[in-house]
Amino acid sequence: MAKEAQARIKINKKLGESGWRFEADQYGPVNIQLEAGVKFSELGDDFENAETHDKRRGAIDFLLLDKDGRALVVVEAKKESIDPLSAKEQARNYARNVNARFIILSNGNIHYFWDTKHGNPETISRFPTQESVTQYKVYTPNPKELADTPVDENYIMESQMPGFARDPAFQDDAQRPAFLRNNNLKQMRPYQVQAIKSLQAAAKDGKTRFLFEMATGTGKTLISAAVIKLFLKSGNARRILFLVDRLELEEQAHKAFRAYLGRDFTAMIYKDSRDSWRNAQIIVSTIQTFLAGDRFKKEFSPTDFEFVVSDEAHRSIGGNSRAVFEYFVGYKLGLTATPKDYLKGFDSEDVDTQREFERRQLFDTYKTFGCASGEPTFRFSLLDGVPKYLVNPVIVDARTEITTQLLSDDGYAVHTSTEEGVSVEEVYNERHYERKFFNEETNIAMCKAFIDNGLFDPIAKMHGVDLFGKSIVFCVSQSHAARISNILNKLAFEKWPAQYGESDFAVQVTSLVQGAQQMTINFANNVLGGKVKYPEGYDSGKTRVCVTVGMMTTGYDCQDILNLALMRPVFSPSEFVQIKGRGTRKYLFEYIDYSAKETRAASKERFKFFDFFATCEYFEREFQYDEKIALPQIKKAPKGIAVEVGPGQDAETEYVDEKGNKVFKGMIDLAYPDAIETIAEIPVGAEGMRIDREGFKKAVDEDVLGNATLKNLWDNGDVIGAEEYTKKHVFENPKYFLNLEKIRKAFHVDRRISIREFLLVAFGQKDGFEMKDDILESEWLKFQAVNNVDMEHYDAVKSFFKAYIVDEEVRQIVKNNTPAQFNFCSSFGFDEYQKLNSYKTIVPTYIKDYVSLNTFMA
Repeated sequence: MAKEAQARIKINKKLGESGWRFEADQYGPVNIQLEAGVKFSELGDDFENAETHDKRRGAIDFLLLDKDGRALVVVEAKKESIDPLSAKEQARNYARNVNARFIILSNGNIHYFWDTKHGNPETISRFPTQESVTQYKVYTPNPKELADTPVDENYIMESQMPGFARDPAFQDDAQRPAFLRNNNLKQMRPYQVQAIKSLQAAAKDGKTRFLFEMATGTGKTLISAAVIKLFLKSGNARRILFLVDRLELEEQAHKAFRAYLGRDFTAMIYKDSRDSWRNAQIIVSTIQTFLAGDRFKKEFSPTDFEFVVSDEAHRSIGGNSRAVFEYFVGYKLGLTATPKDYLKGFDSEDVDTQREFERRQLFDTYKTFGCASGEPTFRFSLLDGVPKYLVNPVIVDARTEITTQLLSDDGYAVHTSTEEGVSVEEVYNERHYERKFFNEETNIAMCKAFIDNGLFDPIAKMHGVDLFGKSIVFCVSQSHAARISNILNKLAFEKWPAQYGESDFAVQVTSLVQGAQQMTINFANNVLGGKVKYPEGYDSGKTRVCVTVGMMTTGYDCQDILNLALMRPVFSPSEFVQIKGRGTRKYLFEYIDYSAKETRAASKERFKFFDFFATCEYFEREFQYDEKIALPQIKKAPKGIAVEVGPGQDAETEYVDEKGNKVFKGMIDLAYPDAIETIAEIPVGAEGMRIDREGFKKAVDEDVLGNATLKNLWDNGDVIGAEEYTKKHVFENPKYFLNLEKIRKAFHVDRRISIREFLLVAFGQKDGFEMKDDILESEWLKFQAVNNVDMEHYDAVKSFFKAYIVDEEVRQIVKNNTPAQFNFCSSFGFDEYQKLNSYKTIVPTYIKDYVSLNTFMA
């Protein structure tokens, strides 16, 4: 069959997947959608002759009609070996002749959607539906209106309270601050207005992609709301997608958009409005929701959104997540708090580090938005915001003997004994702390240094009251957070017994804790643990420290934070920037002293950032710390055996053995004899196991969906915690008899499935388990969307991509740099390898970062 015929059959399939139906009339192949999901009829034996005949007449390959039979989209098909963009002018002429606004250019492998009234052809991976294109036709972009719309500091307030400017309280300079505060009105700062004007200028120059690099605490959500309003009001978008990478940010953005723009536009969270999202102008979603089961391709058309905004862009569209971002045509805006030049002195050849991984992500992000030079559309750094809008931290270097050794090149050596009594030396580094190794004395030393050197509340200080400043402590794991909370409460009771006798000075706030999300809100609102007793009537919460792992790292707004502590190493620059950003917001502490009949106030001028694992030094060589603390000498860890501890383990951290020795339960334990305490044999009767007897659905309903702890972890977005809990308490518990192998066989899946994939299906975020070939093709389409493979390299790159994933021999040849071995490789040849050029490294790097090879094993 001719290559063009093959291409047209592929196009036929693509159109069928989008609900178009094949019919023929005097104009050649015509496609009309009758109902969603109707497939094309197969082309008959006369296809090539008919195709040749049509070409001689210069006919349109495919003409897509609207419901009234009018021309909607011209589809121009080329051979697989021809770049479809070469048919651009030919297709434009066809579109003019039949009065069609839209064009699809395709060779069966690479597809472009083109709105001839606006912009250039854009790559698509799925053809739009008739309904989506018909609605898109109503959209008439007006870049001039976008660029010329006046925007000032009151732009959002005009939507919140249209008549605010006529109010005497607003017109009075003295009353205005109270008027804005009492009415919850958001007046934009000068740099926020400038950010929008920078976008307008870029749009005037024909740009369709924009990137804002702005420090945490500078109000990116408010700026996003203003930009969204600008696009909707000027007619340059009719529906906007706002992507985030965390559940808490999803809810936060939704609330903000309703507060800022609720009078003019409807905002919805997609997962809560799957049947009605088309009625909204602003759709908020996590990137994970769109990625799960390739939902973005199955439930959306490329033309469903004219504008896509990505919050913390290099995380929410990093790697294969970018396939979601690129799937939709139209304008794109990225927001990031991580400066491109943040990684000082990193080794570009050190490809195994988290820094190198994020460097690639960040660099790709800048390229995605047309900013490969490193200059974003607008930049406002932490230094730009200090001191008028933000505060700088005082970085405190606090290292114990053990953490110092952990950070050294030699590491921390612990002498252990094997079961045979042979003495061996185990060496640990900072990555092992609280994972393979812990020492209670180290935790105590860190907590004591934190309490002894932290900042105190300035209002309470005016009244002679010791009130520790509100703080967040970041730990390695949930079990570590539990231990740190316990230590802090013991120390607080020793120092302030009258205030903290109820173990509420510090509270563990992690996804395993019931109501953890509400606790973060209560902490910000100064009601966690109740109110402080002194000063009397002071609006501040009794609980002073939240101890967490990752829940409060991103997007958490608590402006009166005075202390942050990293009691764990951090290797991700974006995470470090976000954690530091929890303290950079300015705040005015106020207290009405009714006895003295006066209001006392104190501004937040700084906050302390305790760095127990030299994180600043990790990111910035030879970092100059603002303050150094000498910690007490640590007792040597006991001689013991290194053992792994499961996530969430919350046993007593110390106990006394029969000889009266204090020993520690956890990652390092004494070489103390141990034995199985109980054995329970559970015979499987003739009725079989529950999964066999009652079926998969009932087992999942009872053992997964009915498990409150597991559901709480999943609903709070702690996917890793949910995976670990499932492995430990669902699969390994003989009561349930669920395991991945039985699930795989029940669904006849020809590959391995992961716990995460199982949970996605169980919780209804994925329809089912795909076969190996389906996932392989899906991964290729994501790679293609991200890397935009050109025609010259398409066939070779696609073959290499798939072979590298499924064939260990191919991976070894690349790893060993022995390309001549491809002459003897059955799945990928040397001639193909020679055609790859830069893709020789691009493909392996991408797969290493974003594709799980275990998925493709039987």
